[in-house]
Amino acid sequence: MKFDISEQESSRAKVPHEIFLTNLVGNHILWFIASLGLVRSYWQPLALVPLVSILLLGYTLWRAKRAKTIDSWYVMCHWQLCAARSRVFILTLSVFGFIAFLGWVGFTYFGMKQVAVMAMIGGTGVLPVMVIVLVLILMESDALHQAAQHKLPARMIERYPNPDIEVLEE
Repeated sequence: MKFDISEQESSRAKVPHEIFLTNLVGNHILWFIASLGLVRSYWQPLALVPLVSILLLGYTLWRAKRAKTIDSWYVMCHWQLCAARSRVFILTLSVFGFIAFLGWVGFTYFGMKQVAVMAMIGGTGVLPVMVIVLVLILMESDALHQAAQHKLPARMIERYPNPDIEVLEE
């Protein structure tokens, strides 16, 4: 649905999506790949990837909770949408961490070969994370576009109804 909102409010609604996309594309793809080339000499750039991600995801969740009390309805809905996707990403990374932990346990205590551990971590850990990151990038790019077009998904309107706002298009 398209709503009658100001350009300033539209700009404020884009902020959560820009933060999340910066984390996904800038941090988890570009910075991660760039720092992998340096990891033999310097481990610190690679260590910044999870640190920056935790900070950005934590800020998004905190700000989404705060948006319920300080922001307009439209901006609050976009923060909630972004927070829900951030939780999906956190769950994805947690599952990947658990799979990596199982690989480490298998290698260290059960004598699994390094090749088998890498296949397990790559096939059941890295590949699903890459697919989910791609899907989240597409979803957030669309949400950023919707914020610029003064739109919201129908499920957000059902979850956070607001009878006072004027609907321009269904």
